[in-house]
Amino acid sequence: MTANIGTDLQQAAQDTAKTFGFNTPAFIAQCISFCIVAFLLHRFAYKPILQLLEQRKKLIADGLANAEKIKAELARTEAQRLEVLDKANTTANKLIEEARTAAARVQEKETQKAITAAEQIIVKAREAAAADHARMMAELRAELGRLVVNTTTKVSGKVLNADDQRRLAEEASRQLAA
Repeated sequence: MTANIGTDLQQAAQDTAKTFGFNTPAFIAQCISFCIVAFLLHRFAYKPILQLLEQRKKLIADGLANAEKIKAELARTEAQRLEVLDKANTTANKLIEEARTAAARVQEKETQKAITAAEQIIVKAREAAAADHARMMAELRAELGRLVVNTTTKVSGKVLNADDQRRLAEEASRQLAA
């Protein structure tokens, strides 16, 4: 019975080949043509496309890494700003306390002079803190603008003209100020 199945299958294959006109040389030629086309597509179409996609993926990853660096730099700069303000406030408070202690020990006239001097020191300390804050914010805006322009240039893959660079730097500064 098993031998009968094998013979039946062989006979069916032969009948099918005769019915549909199986031509071995044409079949082999079509197989060779298919292999050549598949090789050419793989070599000249798929590989370059995959390489291009890999380059884009790397470019996007670099852009995201730069964005993270910008965030870290912004956080570090903010921490430095707060530290400078705390030091200035501590110094100002210390100077005020010293001035009050000295003023308590001297006569009324000397008390007035000491208070005036302390107020001037406070004003100067606050002005210095405000100037440091403004300078640090200006540096931060400039650095952030430069990093945004660099990141945009890398991610977009095009060279930005001066107007584009200025516009991106202004947008980054506005967002930082907000």
